[in-house]
Amino acid sequence: MLDFNDLRLNRPEGEAAAYQVTAGVAAIRETPAPDGRLGTQALHGEIVDVFREAGEFGLCQLRRDRYVGWVNMDALSAPVLAPTHKVSALRTYCFAEPDLKSAPRFMLCLGARVAATGRMDGLWTECARAGWVHQRHLAALEAFETDPVAVAERYLETPYLWGGRESLGLDCSGLVQQAFEACGVMLPRDSDMQAAWAGQAVADWQAPGALQRGDLVCWAGHVGLLTAPDCLLHANAYHLQVEREPLAEAKARIRPVAGEVTGVRRISLARRETPDWLTAG
Repeated sequence: MLDFNDLRLNRPEGEAAAYQVTAGVAAIRETPAPDGRLGTQALHGEIVDVFREAGEFGLCQLRRDRYVGWVNMDALSAPVLAPTHKVSALRTYCFAEPDLKSAPRFMLCLGARVAATGRMDGLWTECARAGWVHQRHLAALEAFETDPVAVAERYLETPYLWGGRESLGLDCSGLVQQAFEACGVMLPRDSDMQAAWAGQAVADWQAPGALQRGDLVCWAGHVGLLTAPDCLLHANAYHLQVEREPLAEAKARIRPVAGEVTGVRRISLARRETPDWLTAG
């Protein structure tokens, strides 16, 4: 049974040094190799604790959701800068100058954190270690979306990427995690963790009329978000993208691969306190 001592979440032994992601996105891999399998991604501005290095990689733990893996040290910088804003657009570029015709440095995705330097030029804000970002694509850290389904729908047709959680590619649990984090609720990273710890189990989910918009539908190794009681939105390997489809069709197709639905979880946006899984162990 899944518990809080899962190796994906356990803090590595030894002292750690704090770094910050200064690339647009950093791959967190299962092994210290360029072709190591992707476990998750850390977006620009996230803080990671690095415990030891092996070649160009560092064994790290993300402070955001406790996930452990290996990151290329070239994607990180120190010291850590306190973020002032977050990216509110699905994706945006940061530019070398406060001019959309200037050279783009890299792309920032929804939820990335930036540290404004205090310099502004018209509708542009200079962000340390990034560049100039348009103010329409930035929001205050405490500004939250109100509908995780609407956030998830912004990712429609985004390519499926195992371990991804950026707007250019993400997996089933990455989509769910991004949608709820935009609304101020942090969920665990992987589908089995979400099935065990996200919100509350819906005990009577099979009863007529029990399902609601926003419910998580869980299978062994897969999770999706209901846009309506009979419609599922999910990043999946069948469509190879984020797709919306009738729940009955999804259940019939997934059944031979992952079996029946194992449960349904319901998450209250009113509960934004630090969850137990983030502090246990």
